[in-house]
Amino acid sequence: MLARLAHTRNIGIMAHIDAGKTTTTERILYYTGQSYKIGEVHEGTATMDFMIQEQERGITISSAATTVSWDVDNQKYKINIIDTPGHVDFTIEVERSLRVLDGAVALFCAVGGVEPQSETVWRQADKYNIPRICFVNKMDRAGADFFSVLSQIKEKLGANPVPLQLPIGEEDNFIGVVDLITNEAIIWDEESNGMTFTKGTVPADMLEMVNEYRFKLIEGVVEESEELFEKYLENHNSITPDEMYGILRKATLEQRITPVLCGASFKNKGIQPLLDAIVRYLPTPAEMESIKGINPYTEKEEFRHPTDTDYFSALAFKIATDPFVGRLAFIKVISGKLLSGSYVLNTATGKKERISRILQMHANKQTPLQQVEAGDIAAIIGFKDIKTGDTICDEKHPIVLDSIEFPEPVISIAVEPKTQDDVDKLDQSLLKLVEEDPSFAVRVDEETGQTVISGMGELHLEVIADRLKREFKVEINKGNPQVAYKEAFISTMEHREVYKKQTGGRGRFADILFEMRPADAGIRGLQFINDVKGGNIPKEYIPAIEKGFRTAMQNGVLAGFALESLKVRILDGSAHPVDSDALAFEICAKVGFRNAAKLGKNVLLEPIMRLEVNVPDEYVGEITSDLNKRRASVEGIDVKNRYQIVKAKVPMAEMFGYVTVLRTITSGRGNSSMEFSHYAPLPATLTDEVIYKLKGYLVK
Repeated sequence: MLARLAHTRNIGIMAHIDAGKTTTTERILYYTGQSYKIGEVHEGTATMDFMIQEQERGITISSAATTVSWDVDNQKYKINIIDTPGHVDFTIEVERSLRVLDGAVALFCAVGGVEPQSETVWRQADKYNIPRICFVNKMDRAGADFFSVLSQIKEKLGANPVPLQLPIGEEDNFIGVVDLITNEAIIWDEESNGMTFTKGTVPADMLEMVNEYRFKLIEGVVEESEELFEKYLENHNSITPDEMYGILRKATLEQRITPVLCGASFKNKGIQPLLDAIVRYLPTPAEMESIKGINPYTEKEEFRHPTDTDYFSALAFKIATDPFVGRLAFIKVISGKLLSGSYVLNTATGKKERISRILQMHANKQTPLQQVEAGDIAAIIGFKDIKTGDTICDEKHPIVLDSIEFPEPVISIAVEPKTQDDVDKLDQSLLKLVEEDPSFAVRVDEETGQTVISGMGELHLEVIADRLKREFKVEINKGNPQVAYKEAFISTMEHREVYKKQTGGRGRFADILFEMRPADAGIRGLQFINDVKGGNIPKEYIPAIEKGFRTAMQNGVLAGFALESLKVRILDGSAHPVDSDALAFEICAKVGFRNAAKLGKNVLLEPIMRLEVNVPDEYVGEITSDLNKRRASVEGIDVKNRYQIVKAKVPMAEMFGYVTVLRTITSGRGNSSMEFSHYAPLPATLTDEVIYKLKGYLVK
């Protein structure tokens, strides 16, 4: 079992959009023998981009999983790879993939360097404490600069990049790399699609630079071990590659260093050493820390260890619908083993689930498996109710693992089917899409009766609409995009709510005195405190009160938007020995919230986006002038590769159609990237206008 885990790697490939993630994965499939021909993103033939929308747009939308084999030092290794999207609208795919991965390859474009989404995915990897290696791709492009990217990784990401290779040539002259560990040049053969390469001596014009970087690398390695340090003092050339691999692996797993390699995936250069590095430096499932969870029955902490002998537990990190096998749940097995046809417990629902089949995934193709074990990533089918983030486990040894945090949608549109016959079909289709994508939300507006869908950006909702048409055969009419506002209660007040209802028989009675105010800094959702003394409200009714406030927060009093956060302290109350029950106190809390909120002060919150605009020097003035009109706060301007990078925070409401405006201003030479930053109060001068528009009134 330990030998199996030692020869397994679970890795993700993450990067900014257009850094070459899918192209790199396609080369990995080719060189490992998983694909007989190279698929290209720009031709729509990439194996991992199997959705029609991905092939047409040349971008990755949904993370795809595959498994390959690779030999290092005559040992065969199994590498489970997840190729993730780079576009910020699909950041949930990166988030849920990183939650279950053991290591990651961070790709950087040799021209673009560390870009905004690079920083986002790096922070996501930091959150889950994932060791990573870097691959500087596109060394063949005009403007490629390996050393500039190294300094950006250090300055912008706060990492400690350690180059293990240096490029031989740049741009059109890039032909290979120098391996600083073995001190030899690797030159790829163009005619064999990079399948073959030759190793030789370091080019004479690079000797001085190679010696400098190799000296730094060896010095760093020997400082980690007294034994190696003494050996090095006796003979500077005595440190073997294997000794260096061991020290570099230890430092990578402890995240004190990040090894950096380089290449040009599109030109088939640099992939084989990258695969070697994945095996040599990224962790095995057995090297990951034991996972902490909560026993739902005892509410005590328990641990699950990455071994086959521990009780079975797994995390469902993605739900997908396959046209042939139906609903799939992608799982990472944390501990134990799962046999095809066995029963498991879903601790989120408290219900048993039968797993009829287990599949190993290769993009959208499947291979049946009889069982999966600790450290494996696979797909299961046959279940009734499993959602993203659910824990499935041994029935007799239940555990709830930490779930996955999902980003808040920032943009909404109203949709309706083009024909009355498709009303039910639309509802069912949207439910399936919500199951697959937790960053996508659907609600029915209480006042207008319209179905409103919400997502992470215009592209996200565009893809959803396209999938409804192609996959679910539902034609829809769309309204104009609307910002997904939130509400906030910003005053502090005490309120007493008494709920009485008499209907001939047994009545309902509940009485609560509570304080309502903004939540403490950094807290999202409901911050609930029970300060009732002397049992004036029986303790069995307290959870119902909390549930009532939590439900009521979904509809604010200004315009019906959910509240971002709220602090409620229950101070006192009373109950009737006959007429009081949990439902009465839940209703009392809901009514109390609305009445208190109407008496207090409320504000609308709008999503603020982090924007980077990349433009030639001559357009900076026009761009900043346009951003000022959009209520933007310009935070700085950097220079990179003869371009100016304008960084700003700007309200989402002002950014619809910005890409078209940017292209017009810069004659097509500018580009931008945008991601969610935070929610901030909407200026009072705009609040009434927004509320009137939302409620369908004409603003004069």
